Amino acid sequence: MTTRFQTRRTIRFSAATACLALGALFGATPGAASASSPAAAYPSQPIHIIVPFGAGGLTDILARLIAEQLTVNEGWQVVVENKTGAGGNIGAAEVARSRPDGHTLLMGSIGTNATNPFLYSKMPYDPTQDFAPITLAATGTLLLVMNSSLPIQTTQQLLDHARRHPGSLQYASGGMGASQHLAGELLKSMAKVDIQHVPYKGLAPAIPDVLGGRVAMTFDMATALPYVQQGKLRAIAVANPERSSALPEVPTIGETVPGYAASAWYGLFAPAGTPAPVIQRLNTAVTTILRSPEIKEKLVALGAEPAASTPEELDSFVKAESKKWGAVLKEIDIQLD
Repeated sequence: MTTRFQTRRTIRFSAATACLALGALFGATPGAASASSPAAAYPSQPIHIIVPFGAGGLTDILARLIAEQLTVNEGWQVVVENKTGAGGNIGAAEVARSRPDGHTLLMGSIGTNATNPFLYSKMPYDPTQDFAPITLAATGTLLLVMNSSLPIQTTQQLLDHARRHPGSLQYASGGMGASQHLAGELLKSMAKVDIQHVPYKGLAPAIPDVLGGRVAMTFDMATALPYVQQGKLRAIAVANPERSSALPEVPTIGETVPGYAASAWYGLFAPAGTPAPVIQRLNTAVTTILRSPEIKEKLVALGAEPAASTPEELDSFVKAESKKWGAVLKEIDIQLD
């Protein structure tokens, strides 16, 4: 699979380079699509954005927001499809095998494009070779929330308690390998504390147990924020590298544990070999959407922040995330198959 895509990529990118060179020779405006370029004819059919998770989650909502605005702004017909299973691997593999023409895209995540190779012994695609990055779309805020009856107000108090009483605290996650699990294990590793992991089948059943005191804490914004506002859960810190615009008064964990940073993230990808002008056309259209005040407002309300980027920035980001979380997952030795 990799050889085929790499060959396509070489051919397509060489053609794109030649096209740009001819444009420069005859005085064309840099970046403008000529009538014969791939971008000029794009899209020639409906665009399908594959969401490798179920409907209603942040990955799905983000894909639908982008699809709706692409229709409004560009007049494109965009269809969102949910293809679930195997931690996102089924939907991602379908995109990896699709024709590299920009008409089938993946709303990928930290799982599908960074951590799954360390969690599954057999992968149906190679995240580093089988996709062409378009743009980082958003980061999901991981808010560390705790049952309000516990006498812990800050990250430092949490770590002190965990060191005095090893194993006495538990944190809930949406499942093995979920972003909450990764955030908790990174904290344990960097702060050298013993906090027990309690996996659930999604965060929906986890939050009631944190509210009821059966589990001490979890990492979540979208579901937990109303309970924080009602005083039923206490916001301790934000796992993300920067404070959340929704709760700017809540410090980051990194302010107490230097270098700590964990977040859910979502990016848009095409199959490897998709022509460079098409990638750039998609990048321009989608980043325009992500930078609009209306979309930012909607995402912040969902516990996320827009994160438009260049394709090159997304590529570097994914490689860094893969390296970082690969080390964490190897240390805790998790296999999901």
